[in-house]
Amino acid sequence: MNSTIVSEFILLGFPMAPHLRIFSLCLILLSYTFTVMGNLVIIYLVFSDTRLHFPMYYFLCNLAVMDICFINTVVPGMLKGFLHQGVHISLGSCLTQFFVYFLVGTAEFFLFAVMSFDRYLAICHPLRYPMVMHRYMCIQLIAGLWLGSFSTIVLPCVLTFKLKFCNNLIDNFFCDASPLLKNSCTDTTMIELLSLLGASTLYISVLVTLISYFKIVLATLKIKAGDGRGKAFSTCSSHAIVVTLIYSSCIFLYAKPAKGQGANLNKKVAILNTVVVPLLNPFIYTLRNQTVRRSLSDILLSYSKTRKSHVK
Repeated sequence: MNSTIVSEFILLGFPMAPHLRIFSLCLILLSYTFTVMGNLVIIYLVFSDTRLHFPMYYFLCNLAVMDICFINTVVPGMLKGFLHQGVHISLGSCLTQFFVYFLVGTAEFFLFAVMSFDRYLAICHPLRYPMVMHRYMCIQLIAGLWLGSFSTIVLPCVLTFKLKFCNNLIDNFFCDASPLLKNSCTDTTMIELLSLLGASTLYISVLVTLISYFKIVLATLKIKAGDGRGKAFSTCSSHAIVVTLIYSSCIFLYAKPAKGQGANLNKKVAILNTVVVPLLNPFIYTLRNQTVRRSLSDILLSYSKTRKSHVK
């Protein structure tokens, strides 16, 4: 095949009118700012307040780190695309983005399953919880989910890195699997099969999460106090919204063959797990928590008193 092997790609992003481009830029930039700030606040609170030195908050802190990594992998390039139609990205940068995106994304699936199991133990087996979910177990689980993520994606990524690419146009706002493989000069069947096999981990994560929340709901129904039951259902329903968004969008995008999907629809769905879910995570999973809110208000109050004393 007489094709030029490319060393740089052009991300086409979202074709739209100039006024819509500016509006989208402002909206995404605002979401990006709130996401980063919200997650940084969570990380600071967990490290600085001993009241948050418990397994659930360690997992939430890890989720905050993941969301910061995840959104910084994709969104800066998206913002650049709103300013300039057709963003140039080197082959090395594109493949690095591809690797980090799937590494963090897969780790987050595992983390959602771990967090749901943690809540199941805490609510359904409160007496056994301290013995099972101790600090060493938390470290093992966090290390295990990162290792599991790396093991799941490493082989498809290595094979993708070895591909030769003949087309330099990527009809997306980041280096996603489907548009990247479409640009290859060589056969990608093996990579697609391995990717589908890796996507089975998504179903395992979904299954663990669903079973855990189902058992939590059954336990909640046994609560006699109306306020306690309403609070538990409120928490579960808000968590279910986030989990449904991320799982449904990722099943649509990745749990099927990469080729033959509509690019425009894929880009719109990808916004859910690259922008919307990282924005919702800190506010739904953490900042609605009473202990976290109390910790935040104490720090703000302390800062306010310190500032007033300096002024005097």
